[in-house]
Amino acid sequence: MKTDLKINGELRSLDADSRTTLLDALRNHLGLTGSKKGCDHGQCGACTVLVNGRRINSCLSLACMHDGDEITTIEGLGMPEQMSALQKAFVDHDGYQCGYCTPGQICSAEGMLQELKDGWPSHVSGTLDGPPKLTAEEISERMSGNLCRCAAYPNIVDAILEVGASETKEAAE
Repeated sequence: MKTDLKINGELRSLDADSRTTLLDALRNHLGLTGSKKGCDHGQCGACTVLVNGRRINSCLSLACMHDGDEITTIEGLGMPEQMSALQKAFVDHDGYQCGYCTPGQICSAEGMLQELKDGWPSHVSGTLDGPPKLTAEEISERMSGNLCRCAAYPNIVDAILEVGASETKEAAE
């Protein structure tokens, strides 16, 4: 099945079986191996990517469902020579150990920070009126779908707090 995807700002055509997951299309058909296949059941978050700005588990979504969509993978957020703010914060705060879950963690954090900016409440938000506050508890709740076997969670939260606080400060100025 022919599917056109805009991946990391570049239009890419894919001709794959209609049963091909977005994750398999990215990794096996398009050579973008940053997104990882962890559980292949949507339980670990290692495959998290952004589709039209929203985070999804790419192992649970068929590539053909995203014809015309804009997809951002870890490669689209930044590369080692030019890292995004979140990527740099993960390095600075040692928010990874083995690194396997890191691409999914960073893509999920990117989407999560946008959800906060958009005022979306979570289960632990103090109120449904007004924007949620960026707290460790809020981050932990929102990132709960992304697992880290190495238990780098405190460092991941610190990295997200740093970037979120910086973005909030810039928006206020």
